[in-house]
Amino acid sequence: MPGKDRHGLSGKRIGIFGKGGSGKSTLTALLAGNLSRERYRVCVLDADSTNVGLADALGMENPPRTLLDYYGGMVFSGGSVTCPVDDPTPLPDAEIRLEELPSDYYTQNGSGVTYLAAGKIGDLGPGAGCDGPVSKIARDLVIHTLPLDPVTLIDFKAGFEDSARGALTGLDWALMVVDPTSASLQMAVNMREMVEGIKADKLPATAHLEDQGMVALANKIFTEARVQEIFFVLNRVKDSEIESYLREKLAENDIEPIGVIHEFPSIPVAWLKKEPIATEQALKEVEDIMDVLEEAADGRS
Repeated sequence: MPGKDRHGLSGKRIGIFGKGGSGKSTLTALLAGNLSRERYRVCVLDADSTNVGLADALGMENPPRTLLDYYGGMVFSGGSVTCPVDDPTPLPDAEIRLEELPSDYYTQNGSGVTYLAAGKIGDLGPGAGCDGPVSKIARDLVIHTLPLDPVTLIDFKAGFEDSARGALTGLDWALMVVDPTSASLQMAVNMREMVEGIKADKLPATAHLEDQGMVALANKIFTEARVQEIFFVLNRVKDSEIESYLREKLAENDIEPIGVIHEFPSIPVAWLKKEPIATEQALKEVEDIMDVLEEAADGRS
């Protein structure tokens, strides 16, 4: 029941992944709300460079300035933040104490959830369409709070690109949303293979890097990656037939989802009207997902 003092997930950096339309931002908003109800400090990092609306789904009144601005802008527009594929160098001053970050770079809702935006490319103009610098911020940024570090939920853009750029190396866990599509089922297999490869010290592609120092640094980042596990959540499930089919297809690849969120009409309505995602039935289903994550954090899974 809400209100328990829980700390097992404090300090975890959890990346939310999924194909376009799978509902990763919905899961991010639901998880943030549930974690806050369980008295966690929660930071949500919006690392989707093109999609908008997460701040509304979290009930934020005024979106903050982006962290891309805080760190000096992207290299493609004359700034200092580089793409991790071209330049794996860690983001300078990536560890931030929230209390010391200028207040115009974050905002909080009535439940105490903190929202930060890595960066958006919609208004940067022609030639600035590569969002690699946003991926670097998402890969490296670590937020600290007092008295305990927050759970940081990172909502990545749709698809596989940020994973291929190495964003997984800076996470503790990846959480992938699987919706009822064949594309989502295939992405689940690809994501699981990506995480397993990183855990097995598989080196990244570096043939494009001429500087051997950069090659060594890229290899070091991957071999010292912190990612421990990937979990899968079914979403937008209409009925038991669809759920059974998804579970069967995932089981063929030894993937077992940790939970399911059903299709609730109120969720797309909230997105359309720019209202907070706070469907009680969905929040209850996310409670079950969070229990599994708590067990994993405690080493009981």
